[in-house]
Amino acid sequence: MVHRTVNEDTLGAERSNGCKLLFYGSMVNTAVRRLIAVSAAGAVIFLSSGCSRPNADRVEGGPEGHGGFQVTATVEEIMVSIIDPAADAVWDSVVIVVNENGIETTQPETNEDWLTLRRHAITLVEATNLLLIEGRAVAAPDSRSKLPGIDLEPDEIETLLSADRATWLELSGKLHESGVQVLDAVDRQDVDALLVAGDRLDLACENCHAKYWYPGYGGRLDEGP
Repeated sequence: MVHRTVNEDTLGAERSNGCKLLFYGSMVNTAVRRLIAVSAAGAVIFLSSGCSRPNADRVEGGPEGHGGFQVTATVEEIMVSIIDPAADAVWDSVVIVVNENGIETTQPETNEDWLTLRRHAITLVEATNLLLIEGRAVAAPDSRSKLPGIDLEPDEIETLLSADRATWLELSGKLHESGVQVLDAVDRQDVDALLVAGDRLDLACENCHAKYWYPGYGGRLDEGP
C-alpha cells in the first residue's frame, strides 16, 4: 500500500479532505472502489455530516461502566483523528512518481525521517486497542452517511457490531497486526518491508470497511506475506 507509482498526468484524484488519492501498483482495484464509495478520509469506517466536534448529546462512560475505561470519543472520531492520519503517514512514506522527468522516489532517508514514521506507527498500533473497548458509540447522534445506499448509516453499523462483536474484534486484531508489521519494518529501516507492511495495512482497513462501512463495494483477498 505504501508503494505509490503515479503518472502525474492521469492518475491523481483529489479527496474531499484535500489529500490526494493515488492509483498505484497492485492496488488499482482497491483505489477505484474507494473512489466510488468514498469521498473523505480512507481509513474511516463511516462518514459524518461534518468534521468531528463536541456534541451536547455525547454520553461518556464512567470507569465503573466499561471495565475501568472512561469512554469519550466515538469510533468515528478515533478513525478520523488518530488512525487515519497515522495510516496516511505510512502510505505516504514511500512514493514513486512517474512523470516527464522520469521516475522520482520519495522515501525515509534520515534517522529523523524514520523516527517521525515510528511515532506514527506507534500511534496506529496503540489506537487499535481503543477500538476494543466496550461501550464506545460508533458515531455522534448527528452523524450521517454522505453516500446513502453505498455507505451504511451509523445506526446500521452499530447493529452489525452488536450482532457479531467477535468479527469486529478479529478485524481490529488484523489492523493491530498490520501496524506491528509496519513498526517492525520501521525499526529495521527496511523500505521493502515497509512496502509489504503498508499493503497489509491497506488489506486490514479495506476488509473491515467492506464489512461495516460499505458492504458489497470493497474487500480484498488475503494475499501476500
